[in-house]
Amino acid sequence: MTLEQLTVFGIIAIAMACFLWGKVRYDIIAVMALLAGVYGGVVPPDKAFQGFAHPAVITVAAVLIISRTLQNSGLVDYLVRFLSPTRRTTTLQVAAGSALGAFLSCFMNNVGALALMLPVTLRNALKARRSPSLVLMPLSFATLLGGMVTLIGTPPNIVISSFRQDMTGQPFSMFDFAPVGLAVCIGGVIYVSLIGWRFLPTRIAPKLTSALTRVESYTFETSLPEGSSLVGKRISQLEAECENEVTVMAIVRNGVRRQAPAAREKFRARDTLILEGDPVVINPLADGKKLSKLGTPEAAPPGFRTEAVQVVEAVVMPNSMLEGKSMRGVRLHARYGINLLALSRAGERPIARLRNIKFRTGDVLLLQGEAEQMEVALESLGCMVLEKRGLQPLHGGTRAVLPAGIFAVAILAASSGMVSVPVAFVTACVAMILFACISINEIYDGVEWPVLVLLGAMIPIGQALDATGGTDLIASSIVENAGSMPVWAVLALLMTVSMWMSDMVPNATTAILMAPIGIRVAIGLDANPDAFLMAVAVGAAAPFLTPIGHQSNTLVMGPGGYHFTDYARMGLIMEVLVVLLGVPAIMLAWPMAG
Repeated sequence: MTLEQLTVFGIIAIAMACFLWGKVRYDIIAVMALLAGVYGGVVPPDKAFQGFAHPAVITVAAVLIISRTLQNSGLVDYLVRFLSPTRRTTTLQVAAGSALGAFLSCFMNNVGALALMLPVTLRNALKARRSPSLVLMPLSFATLLGGMVTLIGTPPNIVISSFRQDMTGQPFSMFDFAPVGLAVCIGGVIYVSLIGWRFLPTRIAPKLTSALTRVESYTFETSLPEGSSLVGKRISQLEAECENEVTVMAIVRNGVRRQAPAAREKFRARDTLILEGDPVVINPLADGKKLSKLGTPEAAPPGFRTEAVQVVEAVVMPNSMLEGKSMRGVRLHARYGINLLALSRAGERPIARLRNIKFRTGDVLLLQGEAEQMEVALESLGCMVLEKRGLQPLHGGTRAVLPAGIFAVAILAASSGMVSVPVAFVTACVAMILFACISINEIYDGVEWPVLVLLGAMIPIGQALDATGGTDLIASSIVENAGSMPVWAVLALLMTVSMWMSDMVPNATTAILMAPIGIRVAIGLDANPDAFLMAVAVGAAAPFLTPIGHQSNTLVMGPGGYHFTDYARMGLIMEVLVVLLGVPAIMLAWPMAG
């Protein structure tokens, strides 16, 4: 083993350990790995950033923009309306939701499809008095399965197609993944619908009566007496004095109620205050004569919930600006005019004080604020409403149909070979802008920049692994140890290794590292490289054992109340099923001859 090979293997090993550790964002890890490759002499400095111009990066960006446009159009809202009658039984709800989620994921980003389906799935479960934990993980798994069917369904497929283009000059077409992907997807949806959900625990009560949503038990009414030291002070000063553990939800002044007052608002004598917070923190304010006697905490004050002010449940989305930050660091009330009432993580309320908790993807937040401000704030913060209360009006007519039509034309142009997939989809994005289907700001907000940075930074590392002979070394070792193993067994081994890697690291990274190994193994066995690329694609797109393997799995962890080990309950059989269905489908669709 040469020094260059040792350097590449060391960089990859450290990067994978950091991915698994989870304390540093994956895009930062990828950039550090790229810089380590440059300084280590395995990535030429003049080629360090060529990965960002790679067709795979451009295609993923275009798919994310198109997905955002379809989400905003309201077209899919019409589809999910048909799910309401299916909530009669758990099996029926899981089957209908999973089938629709898988279908949507065939043509849009996995997380985008889940974001569309998650609120309606949760709402139907709660209306049916059914635990959300029984239906959310099957939905997440279904969106991952649907992504296997088409080129644009998941980033690993796009990466695999680019490797094929480098190898043969011809990438995989739009539906080349369908023969294998459909077999795995249909089998997987049947499994989660009939059997899989039965392995899941019932942890969250089907009614919204948990400590998370009992806002009334933390709400107090009081008044500001003459001579109080709070008179003339700003709301922000009171909240800072209480270490942000008390929120002024409303002020009643001269008979007029002002909901969610601004942080700069000054108190006046005889103001009536509606406070939210822990009684342990609020009671000393009254004992110190700063406030009058507190009202009863058992009932919410009259008019607490109005049309102008909303209390909503929202989940922290992947790549949200809240990730890794605390309530104090974000300054929710001062900057956005909304109040954080409570937080739930994996179905439980953390025992730490709210001001000290650092937000994570999948956290469920209970927020209160004016309706007009709420929509803008949630968009800026990167949160998705779980209970929609008029924040996102349903669009119809031309705005709903036009984006779908543009998208269909792009798919037709790409699948017929008229233009390449990146060109077709970037053209679709431009057309959507020209026809006002999406604004420029929404385009930049809709792109998951960390995903693009991950791809752009890791592609040169994958190329370095190949250029230094690392892939040949790994492939030759596999071929030698395979001995008399049949080709189908080697396919199964490659698919399984790819699945296990994607359970721990981003699936795009798995595809970048495993694709060249698959090609070299195929050459060593004198077999068809396309078949081995398909095995890597299926494995990389199937992270079912952990919540960290894919953003969709992370996103349902909070609303579903799942623990880390819950994913293996349903996911282990799923991964076995993927291999049992995927390998025969590959051998039927892609001849083994080299």
